[in-house]
Amino acid sequence: MPTGSPPARRSSIALVLVAAVLALIFAGAGPAAAHAGLSGSDPAEASVLQTEPKHVTLTFTESVSLSDESLRVLSPNNERVNPRPAQHADGKQNTARVELSDKLPQGTYTVAWRVVSADGHPISGAFVFSVGKTSGTVAVAATGSPDDTAAGRLYGTFRYVAYTGLALLVGAAAFVLVCWPAAAAVRPVRRLLAVGWLALVASTVALLLLRGPYETGGQVASALDPEHLGRTVSGRPGAALLARLALLAVAAVLLKRRAVRIERHDDGSPAEADARSRLTWAGLVLALACTWAAAEHASAGIQVPLAVPVAVLHLVAMGVWLGGLLTLVLLLRRRGNDQEVPASAVGRFSTLAFAAVAVLVGTGVYQSWRQVGSWEALWTTSYGRTLVVKIAAVVLVLCAAAFSRRWTARLVHATLPADETLPVPERERVPALHLVGAPAAPAATDPGATPEGPGRGGDGDDTAPTGPRADGGHRRALRRTVTLEAVLGVVVLAITTLLTGTQPSRAAAETVAVASAEEPQAKVVTVPFDMGKAGRRGSVQITLAPGRVGENTVEAVVYTADAGLATVPELRLTLTQEELGIGPLDARLKNQKGYWAAYDLQLPMPGVWTLNITVRTTEIDQVTVHETVRITSPRRP
Repeated sequence: MPTGSPPARRSSIALVLVAAVLALIFAGAGPAAAHAGLSGSDPAEASVLQTEPKHVTLTFTESVSLSDESLRVLSPNNERVNPRPAQHADGKQNTARVELSDKLPQGTYTVAWRVVSADGHPISGAFVFSVGKTSGTVAVAATGSPDDTAAGRLYGTFRYVAYTGLALLVGAAAFVLVCWPAAAAVRPVRRLLAVGWLALVASTVALLLLRGPYETGGQVASALDPEHLGRTVSGRPGAALLARLALLAVAAVLLKRRAVRIERHDDGSPAEADARSRLTWAGLVLALACTWAAAEHASAGIQVPLAVPVAVLHLVAMGVWLGGLLTLVLLLRRRGNDQEVPASAVGRFSTLAFAAVAVLVGTGVYQSWRQVGSWEALWTTSYGRTLVVKIAAVVLVLCAAAFSRRWTARLVHATLPADETLPVPERERVPALHLVGAPAAPAATDPGATPEGPGRGGDGDDTAPTGPRADGGHRRALRRTVTLEAVLGVVVLAITTLLTGTQPSRAAAETVAVASAEEPQAKVVTVPFDMGKAGRRGSVQITLAPGRVGENTVEAVVYTADAGLATVPELRLTLTQEELGIGPLDARLKNQKGYWAAYDLQLPMPGVWTLNITVRTTEIDQVTVHETVRITSPRRP
């Protein structure tokens, strides 16, 4: 069996290391968001209820799956007050509801939730509501990214490994079946196929085990929990991973049969075997790509029947192009002439890669439109900004690919005379007539030599140089450009994998729109006051609109004890954010003949703000009362 040269072995190790390092770098590039979003809740965030609720209901922008710990309601003393796990409300798959215990004490309650969206990504969050009045709370709820756990980080890393394995397996197989069947006997190529298959198997098993703690936010040690495994295999992501393992078992059988045929030098019927092998591998690769498309972004959102096959083609084209590039790099770096990749194979791969890149661009444009939705989202959302980076990387790849195609054309042209030499009839020696006194004819040193002029390959030929020397120079240049193209392709693969775990811009905009429509557009608080004298009791109603960071409108109305309108000579309002040490900020209320108002109050930070309200009824009678209100962040897509 042919063996690989040391330079080829070192280059294969270097390529694998580059892919691994880039995957790890991008795995820690930032937390990923998910596809679904919380669109509403009952009770609403920061609301103060006069009566205790019977249940808590959350509504999401798409269907979600629930676990026993998906929804927890915690009392001010950090005690769980929902005795049973969450269920879908009225059979609606985009809701989660829990029943609450009876006789809830007054105070502030914390709702912590974590669910799995339809595209397989977990999302989480927390908010508070109060019964009777607000209070302090010792309940602590996780507010970070749902992926910011040990299990989440490992899960993200193995997702990168899975994509890398797919590219290696698909690209190497495509190169062998379409470009150069003899490459199946070259050890670096066979090693590349084995590495791709092993990476896919190992990452798929790891993803299957980590799926449970990834969804629930549990510890890595719970990966072997039978309850988690049972819930994983019964869901769509788990079923897709199991199907992937089954397909990889079929791939192992095909690879083994191919290796046995090579060892026995049993080619059988080449044409029939090649056609059958190509059809079999094409079906296998399409089925493998479906295990991603059926459980990722393509499976949720708009135009799912079209998005899934487009995602499959995108994945297959990525594997053919990037994996084929890595295969070609290994073959070009081989120093042995006995198994040097022929120029015709390089030309066929150039055509195949061009078709794959065309498919990548076409499907990528559709997927970008489907997930982004608007030009503005390209720079206002995390998904859009990441997509811009990917587009820039793809442009660099296309530039490198243009140089690679140029050197490929020169290589094919340089080797064309050697590959397509026409048979020359052997010349026969015949007797020649010698005249007396005539000079002898020059002896022919080469029986097959023919006179050549400037137009027959001499110095006057205006075509590119040909021959072994030109062939070697073209191969070296092609090796450099293809290596650069492959490295940039790995970067594009890493960014693509990052995009699959980021909340699409269209879904983010939908979440904001629904939440904005359901969220109260003003914060209203009513604060009673008592000056300790008859006729000196009442309440002040403060309305903050919209009750978010930025400019707000404030309106204040004073009521008597019997709910009638009261007129006071002075009403003052200041706001403080004690946690951050901000304030007091004077609202500068002005009397509007029946109510007091200010239309330019600026609140710089979100959080709980304290309202300090001073009511003066006479020259000497006044009182200051206090209340809190939660100011939220401005809504941005």
